[in-house]
Amino acid sequence: MAGGGSRLWLRVLLGVFSVALLLCGVGTAVGTWVWTGKVVDTRGEVDFVNRLAVPPLAESRIDGQGRRVFDLRAQPGQRDFGQGGPTATWGFNGDYLGPTLRAKRGEQVLVNVVNGVGRPTSVHWHGMHLPAVMDGGPHQMVRPGATWSPYWKVDQPAATLWYHPHPHGETAEHVYRGLAGMFILDDEPSAALALPRRYGVDDIPVIVQDRKFESDGRLDEANSELGGIGILGDTLLVNGTVGPYLDVSTERVRLRLLNGSNARTYDFGFADNRAFELIGTDGGLLERPHRTGRIRLSPGERAEVVVSMLPAERVVLRSYPPNQGIDFVNDRFTGGDDTFDVLELRAAASLATSPEVPDRLVPVERLDPASAAETRRFRLSGRQINGRRMDLDRIDFAVTRGSTEVWEIEKQDGTPHSFHVHDVQFQVLSVDGREPPPELAGWKDTVLLTAGDSIRIIARFADYPDPNMPYMFHCHLLYHEDQGMMGQFVVVEPGQRPGRPPSGPGHAQHG
Repeated sequence: MAGGGSRLWLRVLLGVFSVALLLCGVGTAVGTWVWTGKVVDTRGEVDFVNRLAVPPLAESRIDGQGRRVFDLRAQPGQRDFGQGGPTATWGFNGDYLGPTLRAKRGEQVLVNVVNGVGRPTSVHWHGMHLPAVMDGGPHQMVRPGATWSPYWKVDQPAATLWYHPHPHGETAEHVYRGLAGMFILDDEPSAALALPRRYGVDDIPVIVQDRKFESDGRLDEANSELGGIGILGDTLLVNGTVGPYLDVSTERVRLRLLNGSNARTYDFGFADNRAFELIGTDGGLLERPHRTGRIRLSPGERAEVVVSMLPAERVVLRSYPPNQGIDFVNDRFTGGDDTFDVLELRAAASLATSPEVPDRLVPVERLDPASAAETRRFRLSGRQINGRRMDLDRIDFAVTRGSTEVWEIEKQDGTPHSFHVHDVQFQVLSVDGREPPPELAGWKDTVLLTAGDSIRIIARFADYPDPNMPYMFHCHLLYHEDQGMMGQFVVVEPGQRPGRPPSGPGHAQHG
């Protein structure tokens, strides 16, 4: 606590000192450089000259047990992002990012994960409801050259999920180098709706990541000491493409937005301020579309939006300065004043007709806080949750199978944090005592915290009891997670006590 607090105060003092330099006659030039040099603004400066890469749908097969089988290989690669030279990268089944996995509710899936990067890693299925032993967290490490083959039944609504490594203390590095991909779930209710659904045509994955490059093209992996949230890049990659454009051939296009960045929060909208339909968030479709001009996503969050286009028009998807709910000094040094042009949509001269977005989407069962068996409180500060750093050998608490719980989460410091819970999708009950806004009305697994606000969430822990194998809860700013802002819980049978997780990092190095 003291170490994290000291670093936080150091950053605040450095920021205040920089501002003070601007206000006095001494060191004005240095202060101006420190203060203004921390703003990135690429409005009107991006040359959209590269066609947006669309990750291929992963090939799959049905095995003798009726399971849909995917193969993923984490491997080193090299890609020229146009930044002065080739960049050494990591990817799944390629040089950067990975294919999009797709499965239907009710299917049994199996994924053969081969580790070819020469370092222990893992693959976490972010947003997926599945047994803890298949979750891909820090207890399911895969040693170099080994294969891990998790399997589970898809038992949740249609949604845009994703996968990425989760090695304790090294998640930020592995994701930053390129190990990530989408995992799309389908179901019958969503398939019955008149929504764009042709992958790569009018249903487009949009994985947004910020990166820094050295002059020779190498990734700059240095953390910003002033910001205290890890790496903030000045160049955007969308599906691994710099300066991307998307050719649109239909009147409406569905964008599956994923904030795949390590630390940066985005506030997505369009350069002409047009409205769009928000139809889904982390855990699936909303009950009704929400017409809006902005959607803010912290690291790990997703949103599905439908955008209407006119023939031959062009419009730029932009990220505006996000309201992170923190003081102006920390906001400046954590990307809160930054603006990015993200992706240009280019409509064809003639567009295929698309139906209007339905007024109603899918029913969302509301969880009743009166039925909660437990209310827990989580205080995030520095690099700790409730005054503790992550310990792989410690189970922080146990949840009873079949129970519903309310969690109250509060941020108690001046830096951004987002809160992610493994295994479950939750609902936001309130934000600082108020009804949540429409963009938080659906199923969520990650949520941005703002200063002083207590966010109340509710979740049902339906099944998969295991007293020894924990799930994680943590800040999804990956540097914070790596620094220990994470905890562990288990799901147990009624009356059962938590056990003890397998000892030590890398204990489950599969072969």
